[in-house]
Amino acid sequence: MYETIFQGVFDTGTTQVITPVNYLSCVAASLFIGIFLAGVYTYRSRYTQSFVLTLALIPAVVCMVIMLVNGNVGAGVAVAGTFSLVRFRSVPGTAKEIGAIFLAMSTGLATGMGYLGYGVLFAGLMGVVWILYTRLGLGKLGQGSLEKTLHITIPENLDYTEVFEDTLKKYTKRYKLNGVRTTNMGSLFRISYDIRLKDKSSEKELIDALRCRNGNLEIRLNRPEMLSEGL
Repeated sequence: MYETIFQGVFDTGTTQVITPVNYLSCVAASLFIGIFLAGVYTYRSRYTQSFVLTLALIPAVVCMVIMLVNGNVGAGVAVAGTFSLVRFRSVPGTAKEIGAIFLAMSTGLATGMGYLGYGVLFAGLMGVVWILYTRLGLGKLGQGSLEKTLHITIPENLDYTEVFEDTLKKYTKRYKLNGVRTTNMGSLFRISYDIRLKDKSSEKELIDALRCRNGNLEIRLNRPEMLSEGL
C-alpha cells in the first residue's frame, strides 16, 4: 500500500519511480533555495510581497515539474509550451525581476534533476555575487550624475524646434530630443530631452532660463529614464 500511493496510474515497469524520501529532499532543498534567493533579492531593492513570495516558491514548483517529466520527452515539450504561455498572462517586469526569476528557475531545474548540492552551491554563489554587485553599484549612475532627462511643457503656439537651442548649448555638454506629445486637449506640448549638464550646480540656472522661454509652465529635470529596463 505504501509503495502504490506514490506511483502513477500510467507507470510501467520501465518507469523510474521517485521515492518519497528523495521527493521530500528535493522539495525541501528547493524551498530553502527559494527563501535564500528571495532574501537576496530584497537587499537594497524595491519589491512587493507578491513577487518575493513567488520568487521563494518558483524553485520548488520547477523542481516538481522536472521530477514529473522524469525523462519523458513528450511531457517535457508540453511543459515548455505551458511555461511559455505564462509570459502572456503576466505584467511586464524589469530586467532585474526577470533575472531573479531565471535564477530561481535554474536552481529548481538543478534540484528537480536530483543535483541538490549543485543547486545549493549555484544559489549561494549567485546570491553572493548579486549582493556584491549591488554593494559596488554596478551600472548605477549615482545621485550626483550629470546625465538627466528634461521635460518641458510649452504652449501650442511656441515653436519648440529652436527656441531652447541656445539655452541648452549654454548649460549642457550635449542634448538630444527624445520626443514630443500633446497634452491638455492639445493646447500644450510636452517635449523631452536627454541631456548631460556641464556643471551639477547649474541645474537651477538652467530651469530658470527655460522658464523664461516656456511661459513659466511645468519643467521637470529627472534622473535618466531607462525605457529598455523593462523586458
